Amino acid sequence: MRLQNKVAIITGAGRGIGQATALKFVREGARVVACDVKRDAVEETVRLCEEAGGEAFGYVADVRDTAGLEAMVDATVARWGRVDCLVNNAGIVMDAQLKNMTEEQFDNVLEINLKGVYNCTKAVVRTMLAQESGVILNASSIVGLYGNFGQTNYAASKFGVIGMVKTWARELGRKGIRANAVCPGFVNTSILGSIPDKVLRALEDKVPLGRLAQPEEIANTFAFLASDEASYINGAVIEVSGGLTI
Repeated sequence: MRLQNKVAIITGAGRGIGQATALKFVREGARVVACDVKRDAVEETVRLCEEAGGEAFGYVADVRDTAGLEAMVDATVARWGRVDCLVNNAGIVMDAQLKNMTEEQFDNVLEINLKGVYNCTKAVVRTMLAQESGVILNASSIVGLYGNFGQTNYAASKFGVIGMVKTWARELGRKGIRANAVCPGFVNTSILGSIPDKVLRALEDKVPLGRLAQPEEIANTFAFLASDEASYINGAVIEVSGGLTI
């Protein structure tokens, strides 16, 4: 198993890509901290991880709460002695065209999707520096590469987390810490639940593979990047979009 005995913290682990990543990691031998703001979602992910034969514990934390994040890292180190990987997956969308976007919509998305990534990474980096090893993985998006109609705030946040990865790859690489970003395309998660079927079919038609991604396909990429098989991948931005942007 490619993540045997590694310890990973995964934010936004209560559903979708985050939950799929938690399950993939435990199946690859990792011990997982499933972090989310919703207690019932955290408990469900932990239950699924344990049913899969893995070790996991849940932590209810908001990525805006620096004290809570530091407490989560302390609890992880107290329990398992280290943190080998952080997957910054937590995020929200609050879409609107620029002319209609409110300051609240802009600020909330940037605070969670961008500042939250900074907060989480700041909370774990001292532990990784002391170990002289670690992997930081940021969930970006193809929107963070190419922009998208009605997503000024989301695009800014996802561009931003790529910039963080590039910076951390330079700052931390010589300390044994790698940083990379994953840019999914359209993924079949609950975030698409409000989109009419006709629109979803149109989205699928834009993808050369003719379908949306499954959360597990993004999780597979995170698992590879977290593993020693990716030991020379640092500062990379990897699209997982089915060829959508070709």
